[in-house]
Amino acid sequence: MTAEPDGPEDRLRRFATIWSRAVFPVTATSLTRPEFEQRLLPLARRLSEALRARMFEAAEGQAVGAALIGAHCTEPEALSASLDCVDAYLVLYCGGDGPQDALRARSARLQHAMAAGFAQALRDRTLAEQEAIARAALQAQGIVADALHATEARFRAVFEGAAIGIGVADLDGNILQMNNALLRMFGGTEQLMRGRNVTEWTHPEDAPQVWRLYEELVTGHREHYHVEKAFYRPDGTVLWTNLTVSLLRDADGQPQYQLALMEDTTERRLLNLRLRYEATHDALTGLPNRTLFFERLDKAVAAGGEGMRFGLCYLDLDGFKTINDSLGHAAGDRLLVEVADRLQSCATAPGEMVARLGGDEFVALTTGPDTENEVDALADRIMNALVSPVRIDGRELTVRGSIGIVEGPAGERGPAEVLRSADITMYRAKSAGGNRYELADAEADARAITRHGLTTALPAALDRGEFFIEYQPLVHLGDGSVHGAEALVRWLHPQHGVLGPDRFIPLAEHTGLIVPLGRWVLEQSVRQARVWQERHSGAGPLRINVNLSPCQLTHPGLVSDTVDILERVGLEPNALCLEVTESALIGADDDLLKPLRRLAEMGVDIALDDFGTGYSNLANLRRLPVSILKLDRSFTQGMQQFPADPVDLKIVEGIVTLAHSLDLAVTVEGVETGAQAEQLRLLGCDTAQGWYYARPGPPDRLHDLALVDATG
Repeated sequence: MTAEPDGPEDRLRRFATIWSRAVFPVTATSLTRPEFEQRLLPLARRLSEALRARMFEAAEGQAVGAALIGAHCTEPEALSASLDCVDAYLVLYCGGDGPQDALRARSARLQHAMAAGFAQALRDRTLAEQEAIARAALQAQGIVADALHATEARFRAVFEGAAIGIGVADLDGNILQMNNALLRMFGGTEQLMRGRNVTEWTHPEDAPQVWRLYEELVTGHREHYHVEKAFYRPDGTVLWTNLTVSLLRDADGQPQYQLALMEDTTERRLLNLRLRYEATHDALTGLPNRTLFFERLDKAVAAGGEGMRFGLCYLDLDGFKTINDSLGHAAGDRLLVEVADRLQSCATAPGEMVARLGGDEFVALTTGPDTENEVDALADRIMNALVSPVRIDGRELTVRGSIGIVEGPAGERGPAEVLRSADITMYRAKSAGGNRYELADAEADARAITRHGLTTALPAALDRGEFFIEYQPLVHLGDGSVHGAEALVRWLHPQHGVLGPDRFIPLAEHTGLIVPLGRWVLEQSVRQARVWQERHSGAGPLRINVNLSPCQLTHPGLVSDTVDILERVGLEPNALCLEVTESALIGADDDLLKPLRRLAEMGVDIALDDFGTGYSNLANLRRLPVSILKLDRSFTQGMQQFPADPVDLKIVEGIVTLAHSLDLAVTVEGVETGAQAEQLRLLGCDTAQGWYYARPGPPDRLHDLALVDATG
């Protein structure tokens, strides 16, 4: 079966071809290039599948990196060429129609995984080679000893034919012999090297035990030792080696010579350093990445010593997504590079560092005994560094940022907790308008964490039936009878207990769960009203008031859902009142009002809730499909005492007169005393609710109240 022209398989093969052409010149393989391409094809397919998989699997990228070692791609240039090829072409040829930003991010993570797998496989191979060298060294020790004790000819054959560097010195450290392999490593001549003393070859990076082991060997207290050691070559460059030194004894067992066997590991060490750099630094900006930052932060927050502190600035650029979307990712990347350069110049003191966590998020860390002052100064420098516009493609782009600051003593919190607090604080700065910094606050953190927990628990809470409804009676002020009730939803949270709507309704609105939750409240309330009607038929129907969120007003299913529920339950529309806040209807156009008008035409009452708090134009009342005004409790607080505030009386009297002239009924919230109730009755208010009559409670209590004089 042939691949579809320019289909996924054809594009995959093109990627494998490009990859093989890039890597083949630096690969130690006996395969031809087409044969090498066939070997890379299954690796390309694994990368393609990992790129488009539903969940990211780092093991796939690591396996591909390790497979490069098996394909004899052991040179640093082979890995570099592979990573460059994946970076430039994997998404282009294997990404399909997926979201480009997500695919590029996945590709970057695959590249890091490939580098990690490559390094691990190379380390495993190196360990295997070192074990083989160690065995060869012990074997060579015996052979060289025999040769020294036998004939010069046999010694020369072994000495000069060895593939590893071999040197012989006396017990005072004077070099007697070096084979050609060792001379090539050092890059010197035999005349230059002979006569030198081993003790001259110290290096600043020598491990503390190197020269202790040497003394033990030349004094006869140790037979051999193995270390990693650096040497200076005659030209000043550094040679890194795996060094094995053995003691040679004479026929009587007395120490006579020392024998050194060396493997040149310089290239391998440079590769490991490069891989370490690539694994710990951001490819775009060159700044330390999340991995290296967490290593530093972990040390900073766990630092010992009295008085040690740390300070962290968590920066997120304001409006970066707009720049990225309007000018393209290339411009966005150049902006990030410029910002990174500016931030780098802000953190030059000892104990300070800047890192890029990803996207447009950066962090700056400072440590020491005086970070309480230093972290504020660091944040000021960062804000000042962002003041000047960035010029890209002839445009001057304004850059602003929001910063969350966490500062404190070391040893009290872990790095994850510190970063979470900084992240929360940064979003608090962004919510306050951005272009500012905020200091972390434990109480604000706790509220944000609780809010996040509630948000994530909301969907399951509705499925588990954790919500319930309480009802607060609406009392007719003329005769004191219970006219109906307002439905008030509650959340019985497993950890936090009963939560009022102010704790979770805003979260439900933010997540979109308000629509199914509001539909559930409406259906439960309508069913309860039907039950009341059946039990209370002799005293007239009890009406039910249900609150509507602004989000529900714009949902296309509002009217159909309401009609469906009323018809299924068997409740007349005139027994339902939907309450809408005044602020939700300020400036409402005809499209927003149309669903409310349709419901009002059916007979459903519409109440304007919290009236008097939204600065609405009173003339708008004529165009709103409302039949009831619910007066906010702030207007009646001055009536709790006798005599009542005369200004409040005049205001309420004016609103009632206006409402009645427009054929609107008036309901008053927050009635807490008998004096209030009497004043409101005299002013002509129609209905009232509040703790004076009853607090919100279960539906059965409302039924009981409906059978007696509520004012009693």
